[in-house]
Amino acid sequence: MNRTIEANFLPQDFEPMKEKACILIIDDNRDLTHAARLALERTGRYVVREENDASKAHQTAQGFKPDLILLDIAMPETDGGEVAAQIQSDPALHRIPIVFLTALVTKAEGEPGLRIKGHPFLAKPISLPELIEGIEENLPARAEF
Repeated sequence: MNRTIEANFLPQDFEPMKEKACILIIDDNRDLTHAARLALERTGRYVVREENDASKAHQTAQGFKPDLILLDIAMPETDGGEVAAQIQSDPALHRIPIVFLTALVTKAEGEPGLRIKGHPFLAKPISLPELIEGIEENLPARAEF
């Protein structure tokens, strides 16, 4: 049986959709990445992918091409600094902003503008409003359609 499907859609048939930002969360804590992904996706503003194996983070970033990466610093085997260096050395990924997630520096210890290895950071534990604020502050500007 040969079936063809014809689609006669015109651009004016659709409302312009605001593109969702793609966020990659790299952290060895599966509970944290899962909870963060669900919470961020529930806002309707983000598409989120989790990676819990730091040794696969660069490959995941290559496949997903996120708009922003949230990256834990203290992970077994490969730490966040090494992952950030791999991503920054990749010509296809080097412009993606990386925001470190860390429990190594508390909110009280962090000074305004403080960076870790040149990247902004968010201190754990973090609330959803703080996480969203940190994402929005560091997302590159996207063209509106």
